[in-house]
Amino acid sequence: MAKWGHWKPGMIGFACGAVFFSGITYAATSQIKVEFRDLRYYFDGTNKQPPSGLKGFIYNDSTYVPLRFAAESLGKPVEWVESSSSIYIGKKPERPEETDVPARSSALQVFPKDNAWNTDISKYPVHKNSAKFISSIGAARGMHADFGTEWEGEPIGIPYMIVDGNQPKVKVTFTDDADQSDPGPYPIPLNAPIEGGPDSGGDRHVIVVDKDNLMLYELYHARPSAQGWTAASGAKWDLKSNAQRPKYWTSADAAGLPIFPGLVRYDEASSGEINHALRFTVGKTQRGFIYPASHYASNLTDPNLPPMGLRLRLRQDYDISGFSPTNQAILKALKKYGMIVADHGSSLYLSGAHDPRWDDEDLHHLGKIKGSDFEVVDTGKIEK
Repeated sequence: MAKWGHWKPGMIGFACGAVFFSGITYAATSQIKVEFRDLRYYFDGTNKQPPSGLKGFIYNDSTYVPLRFAAESLGKPVEWVESSSSIYIGKKPERPEETDVPARSSALQVFPKDNAWNTDISKYPVHKNSAKFISSIGAARGMHADFGTEWEGEPIGIPYMIVDGNQPKVKVTFTDDADQSDPGPYPIPLNAPIEGGPDSGGDRHVIVVDKDNLMLYELYHARPSAQGWTAASGAKWDLKSNAQRPKYWTSADAAGLPIFPGLVRYDEASSGEINHALRFTVGKTQRGFIYPASHYASNLTDPNLPPMGLRLRLRQDYDISGFSPTNQAILKALKKYGMIVADHGSSLYLSGAHDPRWDDEDLHHLGKIKGSDFEVVDTGKIEK
């Protein structure tokens, strides 16, 4: 639907309201009261009416009209792109980087250079329990790029949105871990992309970066509501600081870590250089964590299971010359910065951001990398 603001002499406000888009429905968790009227529409003096059953309505003194009907009555094509939650009216942008992709993130400062995520661990000693950790994760298991374009119509990977400092903040209601969540409001638009798409039954992460204030906002199991967002948990991160959240607190991630700094992002990988550690999941963890993680999510006490925050490094002697330049950038980062156990999931699933520019077939070649091609580095003690 398109929303027409209050009528004032000489001014009409117009915005895209995330309510109805010719069959696409916004699923609010709260009921709202609207007033339906037999509205009459005139375009350049000609009366046109939407199809039967697609009426406009009034809500909070604003009038909503069917967006596709309004646009096509003005001679403009309309297209909805699910993967980026984008509505195109008329001509789409011609430059690839302006269509259906997240705002570029490579120029962002994501924590100080001496932050754990940005630390070169290529010379760190191998952990004394490396072989057993690798065995429990899966020595013969291939690495999997858990990101890409789309699969069966749904986006692959964890999406993010970059906003400016003027983005309005909205209420966030926490349903599960409110005592370990940073209170709102958060500057997260109601059309922010959700991991797995709007109908996902998965983790439903929502990530927003305020590029002007260098603040990161992350939600877990998030859903838009009439008042803002509901989420199981959430966290804020100052990207200019090394400050840690309290020990034993979760975040939007099981390890208490931020998610965004560990994502493989297309604009970095395609440039040939990734300057930070990456994030990955394992099937089982032990009851413990290693800095910069702050939370465990298991009661298992097997010392050979990886703790949250465990850091793996691709062996320096592993030959990456046969991979594409984009994949080589990922593998070089795994040699220099490593990857950190951040959550439960399929073992050796490497996390990345959804982006329609990925080459899914090329990413599939990363499966040649086996668990045995990694070694665990010693980055500190395991805290219980």
